[in-house]
Amino acid sequence: MAKSMSADFTLTDGGSVCLLTPTTSDARRWLDENIGEDALYLGNGLAIERKYVQQILDGIQADGYRVADGGLGLPL
Repeated sequence: MAKSMSADFTLTDGGSVCLLTPTTSDARRWLDENIGEDALYLGNGLAIERKYVQQILDGIQADGYRVADGGLGLPL
């Protein structure tokens, strides 16, 4: 479980697709362990259809990780 006070992920709203970017090695490990191998990555960030964002955020936050708004005003 992440214990840092800074965010472990940033989430950027791109309209119909959001980008979830890990900012710590623990966050990267969480993605590797919890997201399927067929997921689409853009650079270091996971591309997520909007309809799946909340489910993924719930899992991240349930495991004690913090998510920061990537600058576009998402309610976290």
